Amino acid sequence: MTEAPALPAMTLGDMQHWVSVVGRMQQMLMEFSLRQMGKVPELLTKGPEAGGTMNMHLPDLSQANILAKWFEAADPAKLIEMQKGFWTEATSLWSAFLTPGQQPPEQAPVKDRRFADKSWESNPVFDVIRRSYLLLCEHLLGGVQHLDGLPEKDRQRLRFATETVLDAISPSNFPLTNPRVIERTLETRGDNLLHGLEHMLHDLDRGQLTHSPETAFEVGRNIAATPGKVVHENAFYQLIQYTPTTPDVLKQPLIIFPPWINRFYILDLSPEKSFIKWAVDQGVTVFVVSWKSADESMADTTQDDYVMRGQVDAIDTVRDLLGVKSVHCIGYCVAGTTLAMTLAVLAARGEADKVATATFFTAQVDFSEAGDLCIFIDEQQLELVEQLSKEHGYLDGRYMAATFNLLRGRDLIWNYVVNNYLLGQDYMPFDLLHWNGDTTNLPAKWHGNYLRDLYRDNKLVQPGALSIDGTPLDLRKIKTPAYIQAGIDDHIAPANSVWKIMDNLAGEKRFLLAGSGHIAGVVNPPAAQKYQYWRNDAPVQTLAEFRAGAVEHKGSWWPDWIEWIAAHSAKKRVKAEAARIPGQGSYPAIEDAPGRYVKSR
Repeated sequence: MTEAPALPAMTLGDMQHWVSVVGRMQQMLMEFSLRQMGKVPELLTKGPEAGGTMNMHLPDLSQANILAKWFEAADPAKLIEMQKGFWTEATSLWSAFLTPGQQPPEQAPVKDRRFADKSWESNPVFDVIRRSYLLLCEHLLGGVQHLDGLPEKDRQRLRFATETVLDAISPSNFPLTNPRVIERTLETRGDNLLHGLEHMLHDLDRGQLTHSPETAFEVGRNIAATPGKVVHENAFYQLIQYTPTTPDVLKQPLIIFPPWINRFYILDLSPEKSFIKWAVDQGVTVFVVSWKSADESMADTTQDDYVMRGQVDAIDTVRDLLGVKSVHCIGYCVAGTTLAMTLAVLAARGEADKVATATFFTAQVDFSEAGDLCIFIDEQQLELVEQLSKEHGYLDGRYMAATFNLLRGRDLIWNYVVNNYLLGQDYMPFDLLHWNGDTTNLPAKWHGNYLRDLYRDNKLVQPGALSIDGTPLDLRKIKTPAYIQAGIDDHIAPANSVWKIMDNLAGEKRFLLAGSGHIAGVVNPPAAQKYQYWRNDAPVQTLAEFRAGAVEHKGSWWPDWIEWIAAHSAKKRVKAEAARIPGQGSYPAIEDAPGRYVKSR
């Protein structure tokens, strides 16, 4: 096996140099996103003195110009020195192919879907391109990892920026350096590129990358289709009550609080994936909050509104409708964070018995290790968010969608650029990706405060640092039994961050670690027989101790949850009649589920 020449070590000066390079690339990507969304990027072309954030013009985003900008941003001397070993390796590979009987150096197989096509290895030209690119990635990312004297948060930002640029310039993303695209172009005489151009122009017009055919799914028909009625609404949410499917039900009902940064039907996708339908079929009276997508009327909305006029209002409404003392609650992601605030308010006011149990789906209360989203939390980013939402008082949901897509850019951006723009393939129907593209707007004031108070300043775990409706919050006073679910591969709410809920609540707690990530780790119906989950009922103090002694169980964790809920419910079940039938109680039906709010833009 031929050894590749050693690459020069990266110094702090080298990394500062690359920071400027990737910074320029990030600005170009941001400008491209703004142009996609139909915005004239005046904020970017104006100087700070005129209310803008930078002083750049829209770039020419052709492949040649991107590469030119890349090298223009770099110091040629440093670039040549850093890439010396890279080009030496490339030359040795070419020599191996040109020398009769000689074989190229062996490499361990790389599990990278971008280079799955056999031509990346069998064709000497593309093999060199692939190996050279991967060598460059290894060197730059290794330099970030081993750079001394860099604070960890800065290292994370630099690594993310470097990965973003490296993913963008992958040879698989360009037609002349992707063997599949070349082969497809020859087969179709270029029809694939014309079809792909139609896809690209459509996306530019709608201001958002398409992942699934827009006409394949319809809310209320084949997604968000569990039967029910809207029985209550205010300026922030609609309350949906679902029709029971069993003759009797648990006495205590369940209220699900989904995150308002997405549509509620992540938990009500196609019937075979729907958590809501499954819970109804288990004999639970299910209510779901469908949050309103923010408009100009919600410009002054604060966290107090989502707690008091959102969650507390829903809890009191359901208690009144069914005549019950307490309810079970689920909070997913940011709604789980808010559920912790709600429980703290109720505990401080002597009203904790309104909630029988609280379940947290991939939620965080301590943001000291909050995952990849922290990359976007600094003053420059926060100011940009304020500028983008200043005109209407809300943040266009497409910006949040672009942010989450960027966190998995290789899968959610460049994969679709190759398949749908370059190969000209039609989109595959996928309910989860349809939901992913169904964006919601966020109230600007609330969003800014949320990022500052929680992600930046981590105030929720500081007793008394935050108040809701005049009540100081202290999570240590929460004694409500809690079921805490985390995903082992979650990059939005990492398992070690979700675990910290265990350290902040005072009541009985069960922690469960599910296979997969932020979405698939939650939406995992038993019939699918996918993934696994881990439990450890021993008194452990850390996630590491939990994992060391955890027992793995195959399949979905949903049955474990319903068993826990049943154990914390009144033993007496009640008939599924009267107020348990949507619209037949004291709250008449307003409209059929899923309601108007989920369809609002």
